[in-house]
Amino acid sequence: MAKNRKRFRSSGWFGSVSKDNFIHRSWMKNRGHPDDEFDGRPVIGICNTFSDLNPCHIHFRDLAEWIKRGVYEAGGFPLEFPVCSLSESQLRPTAMLFRNLVSMDIEEMIRGNPIDGVVLMVGCDKSTPAALMGAASCDIPAIVLSGGPMLNGKFKGQDIGSGTDVWRLSENVRAGKISMEEFIEAERGMSRSAGSCMTMGTASTMASLCEALGVGVPHNAATPAVDAGRTNIAQLVGRRIVSMVEEDMKLSSILTKAAFENAIFANAAIGGSTNAVIHLQAVAGRLGVELSLKDWNRLGKDVPTIVDLMPSGKFLMEDLHYAGGIPAVLRILGQHGFLNKDALTVTGKTIWENVANAHVYNPDVIHPFEKPLTASGGIAALFGNLAPNGAVLKPSAASPSLMKHRGRAVVFNSIEDFHARIDDPELEVDASSILVLQNCGPKGYPGMAEVGNMGLPEKVLKTGVTDMVRVSDARMSGTAYGTVVLHVSPEAAAGGTLALVRNGDIISLDIEARSLHLEVPEDELKKRRLAWSPPEHDMKGGYQQLYVEHVLQADQGADLDYLVGCRGAKIPRPSH
Repeated sequence: MAKNRKRFRSSGWFGSVSKDNFIHRSWMKNRGHPDDEFDGRPVIGICNTFSDLNPCHIHFRDLAEWIKRGVYEAGGFPLEFPVCSLSESQLRPTAMLFRNLVSMDIEEMIRGNPIDGVVLMVGCDKSTPAALMGAASCDIPAIVLSGGPMLNGKFKGQDIGSGTDVWRLSENVRAGKISMEEFIEAERGMSRSAGSCMTMGTASTMASLCEALGVGVPHNAATPAVDAGRTNIAQLVGRRIVSMVEEDMKLSSILTKAAFENAIFANAAIGGSTNAVIHLQAVAGRLGVELSLKDWNRLGKDVPTIVDLMPSGKFLMEDLHYAGGIPAVLRILGQHGFLNKDALTVTGKTIWENVANAHVYNPDVIHPFEKPLTASGGIAALFGNLAPNGAVLKPSAASPSLMKHRGRAVVFNSIEDFHARIDDPELEVDASSILVLQNCGPKGYPGMAEVGNMGLPEKVLKTGVTDMVRVSDARMSGTAYGTVVLHVSPEAAAGGTLALVRNGDIISLDIEARSLHLEVPEDELKKRRLAWSPPEHDMKGGYQQLYVEHVLQADQGADLDYLVGCRGAKIPRPSH
């Protein structure tokens, strides 16, 4: 029956003449596949995260057809399958709550089906780490295809960026600088095409880091969603995944410690999202790669931010594409000793071979290394009694005047408490205060929502102040900005020191020293801890209860404890 030119994993379904193999082939033939498609050629799964509820992925149906074309051209057998789709802009309470669920969906779909290699179609924030986590737990050949960013937004003849300008315009309305009518006019011009955020938010950050990790092909990140180059990449990816299967190039051969170090270098250079920390920690955990917050300090501190994109700068992803894209950024890093050049990539070449001939076409967008946007662009991992296991901050988005700050805490015990009181004229707060938000971490929200970039009090905004130090166990949108300390670990809901902070306590922040300290005597903290009790969760049963009971802390990637590690792709028992 089957020629079995090479025994791939799918041969366990299609490669013999038993009753089970008969059943597997027969049902697949109901769409007209000829016998020779089951002759031992690689079966390529196309993991499609399309959904009408996910605007970032609205073009994925068409994109999948280009992948299939490439797979067929290379002699493979493409089979598309759906998985849960997470829309950052639509899903409540937060897409992060379901990242681990999607990783489980992808892992089990890969393991349970006749798949030899997989193309991971991703784009919106959590889809990229979820797909990598799921595929890594199976450790089969896999390649990432991002959907690409939207075209630049437009408002009154100027470029505007998703997320970043939402926060800016919203604050301007509250401060009386623009009218509500102007705010709505900007809404109409912000999202002009299919694709994910065109700022250097989490979606663009993770797409960029896929190139740095070696799991995405060159120009995967910045080519706009509606550019013909995007379908060209899709077709070439379809061809390449077939070769990867034939070469048995598994994810574990690409996602090495050197690859993760390259991602940390790149994240600093692009001014990437703080969310990259929690996602890379989770992906590394699936493969047993040792990665800690200290690695982010060790590797990223001396790397300048050279990409001038919102929220750290002024340009957008479309501009980065025209300026040379991520390959040009990686080449600059390699020229200055911030790239593990021999790291293998999905192209079959090293990272340096991929980018050695890249060029910068616009030095206003991709700055020279000697004239960076920010001299130290890496994510700052902070430690101290307020964050014994660490917290993170994005220096390139922070105010220089607040890099070292000591102030009085104004505490909110939930995001609802924050919204209820932040604009109260009687609230005791000024520009020197530090806003503290509790119970918004992995367990506390649950899901660790992007509420860490708390809006400033109205009475402070009206004085012309645009930034204050903010501290929480929550996350922040990658498109946001400000001197915002995030991911405090352990979180308040797990009994971390953050839960013990009270109004009027003094907090000291020193970004250069990488420290975050609560100036309260240890004896007093012990008394407060004895009086503390964990908050009640209103979600009982189902996935959300499972999540709260098993989620790890932010410094460990907020994965579920029982998902950590690689389980491989052992062929399941036949069901017939």
